[in-house]
This record gives sequence, structure tokens and C-alpha cells, in this order.
Amino acid sequence: MTDDRVYPASKPPGIVGGATANPTFPANKAQLYSANRPAYRPPAGRRRSSHSRGCCCRCCCWTIFVIILLLLIVAAASAVVYLIYRPQRPSFSVNSLKISSLNFTSATHLTTAISLSVVARNPNKNVGFIYDDTDITLYKSSTGGDDDDVVIGKGTIPSFVHGKKNTTMLRSTIGSPPGDLDEISAGKLKGDLKAKRGVAIKIVLNTKIKVKMGSLKTPKSGIRVTCEGIRVVPPTGKKATTAVTSAAKCKVDPRFKIWKITF
Repeated sequence: MTDDRVYPASKPPGIVGGATANPTFPANKAQLYSANRPAYRPPAGRRRSSHSRGCCCRCCCWTIFVIILLLLIVAAASAVVYLIYRPQRPSFSVNSLKISSLNFTSATHLTTAISLSVVARNPNKNVGFIYDDTDITLYKSSTGGDDDDVVIGKGTIPSFVHGKKNTTMLRSTIGSPPGDLDEISAGKLKGDLKAKRGVAIKIVLNTKIKVKMGSLKTPKSGIRVTCEGIRVVPPTGKKATTAVTSAAKCKVDPRFKIWKITF
């Protein structure tokens, strides 16, 4: 009688003759986290990205350093030039203002004919000025601010060179403003023209100027001259009237333009 009992094999069923059988599917946790699994290594692209960021940071730092260095050099050179030449602003004063005509020929059309003389003084011994054409605007001054001023005349002064320690007389003829006045501005001006005290006038000169120090010439920069404290009385006949300018004061303001903003 034969023995039909089955005895367990001495080796696991997956190993026959020392050879490894195919792994089971799906893989169990032991196979997934096997000690023979290769260690994780970050891709080489990340190292290159970090290296690129480091180069960009260094470039930015060097650029900022060079800009600051250039600014310091310019500031030092400007300080040396200032100590050598001691430049001062030119000064201006109103010499005379004669009114031949200042009246309305229609409801809003103003006819203006004014002769203006302005004195420009250069107090510098070693500095000269080169002026472009100067635009002149005459306003009826208002206590409400610049926005309420009314333009009563326009004129120009040709370009000129202002030498060292020099006083120059500048003359111009002021004509009518371009176009008609609006009804509100015309009404205000008509009331002032009838007043016994006359009309308070403000003169504004706008131009560009170069500063000459020895053989050095600076780039052009804007300059504005504002003269206030003037009163005019319109003529009643053919004889011109002279404005009172004894209390007139002129202020000189440099005008610097950065991008589209003027200071």
C-alpha cells in the first residue's frame, strides 16, 4: 500500500534548484521598499538652476555697485567744480512797462500792445550763461491762485549770451494773447480795467540755459523767472501809460525735467 501524504518541500516553492522564480504581482510592501532599491538622486537640472540664480544675483550686485560708484564720482566732481567756480543764479528786475493798448475790441477779444524792459544781471566772475529764446507771458494776477490767472499778452526775447559780471537790458513787445478769452475771464478783466487801482500784473519768463565755466558747458536746463507786484492802468487816449514797477520782485527758479515730470 502506497503512502499518498504530501510532505512540505525543504525549499520555498519560489526557489527551484537555486534559481529565483518570477516575483508575484502586484508587488507587496517588502518588494516596494526593498533594501536593494537605488537611492534617490535629484536631477542634474536643479543644480544648474541654482547656479544660474547665483550668477544673476552676483551680476545685480555688481551693477548696483557700479551705479553707486559712478554717482559718487559725479557728486565728487560737482563738488570740486562748485568749490572752484562758486556759481550763483542770475538775477532779473523789471525796468519799465509801458502800455499803449489794453482794451476789448469785442466781448471776448483783448487787444494788447505793451513795451517791456527787463534787466538781467550776472554776478559771477568766472561763470557765463547762454540763453535760448525766452517766452514771455503776462497774466492778470488773481488772489485765487495760478489757475485763476488770465493771460493778457504774449511775447519773446531773442537768445543771447550773458557774460561774466555783466548787466544786460532785455526788451520785448508784448502782443495780444492767442485766441479770445472765455466769458468768465473776460468779465473779470473788464472789472479790473475799470478800477482806479488798475490791474495787478504778473510777468513769467520761460527759457533754457547753458552754464559756461571755463571751457566746460553744462547741458541745457530750464529756468523760470516770475515777476510780481506790478500794477498797470490802461490808457484812455493815444498816450501810453507807464506801470508802477517800484514794488516789483522777480524770483528765479531752475526747472529740472525727469522723465515727463518737471520740477
